[in-house]
Amino acid sequence: MSTDVLLAVSPEAAWNWIVEPFQLGFMIRALWVSAFVGTVCAVLSCYITLKGWSLMGDAVSHAVVPGVVVAYALGLPFALGAFVFGFGATVMIGYVKAQTRLKEDAVIGVIFTGFFAFGLVLATKIPSNIDLFHILFGNVLGISQQDIIQTVIAGASTLAIILFRRKDLLLFCFDPNHAKAIGLNTQLMYYTLLSVLALTIVTALQTAGIVLVVAMLVTPGATAYLLSDRFDRMLMISVSVSVLSCLLGTYTSYHLDASTGGCIVVLMTLFFTAAMLFGPKYGIVSQKLR
Repeated sequence: MSTDVLLAVSPEAAWNWIVEPFQLGFMIRALWVSAFVGTVCAVLSCYITLKGWSLMGDAVSHAVVPGVVVAYALGLPFALGAFVFGFGATVMIGYVKAQTRLKEDAVIGVIFTGFFAFGLVLATKIPSNIDLFHILFGNVLGISQQDIIQTVIAGASTLAIILFRRKDLLLFCFDPNHAKAIGLNTQLMYYTLLSVLALTIVTALQTAGIVLVVAMLVTPGATAYLLSDRFDRMLMISVSVSVLSCLLGTYTSYHLDASTGGCIVVLMTLFFTAAMLFGPKYGIVSQKLR
């Protein structure tokens, strides 16, 4: 066996291969940013799961594309444009649903595809340094200092709003009729939840991109929902699954030279599959064994 082969399989070489990403500044930034984004998405994911707003998250994530393009073209923070267009799309969905006989899923399908298509047209016609691939699939490994600041501000704002109105939001998501009966302003809760949804999508843009951010908003909460009936425990499981997936996915993407957002979502999906099959109470295999 040659010296090169022995060196390749030596414990020292294996250890250097393992710790190599932690010696790079951009990887350290990517790891803590993705963990932060995973925490924000996981917290909101529990409320989205209870409310049944998975499709709404898909709509808002696609609707922010023209906002990102316009913001870059005008030299404004991308987070501002993304939030304005994302929240604007949700308001438009509510208005069209109230004024027509269409059901909500049909309205969402029309609005978000229209916004997304408009964003693609702007991205191809407005001269800018925007990489459409990074908008769609994220680029946390190449995230700039300015984008980190925007991500942290949007994420911290989301967590602060949820923490401040957590009980009202939980009641609104779980039983809106009861919330209205006891005097809670359900219209305000509706737009509050839409606001934090738009802010969370802005937070996750650099990590997962438009296409994959929906998975980060839905999968952690759905996984936790299969494992616990208590909301506080569900919240802890959701955050744990999301953060672990973000850290391992970012680390794995470096060695595989693959999409970071894609690796994160694949791991989240594996956690969901394990919960669906082997969850102690609601797992398919566990139920059959009982």
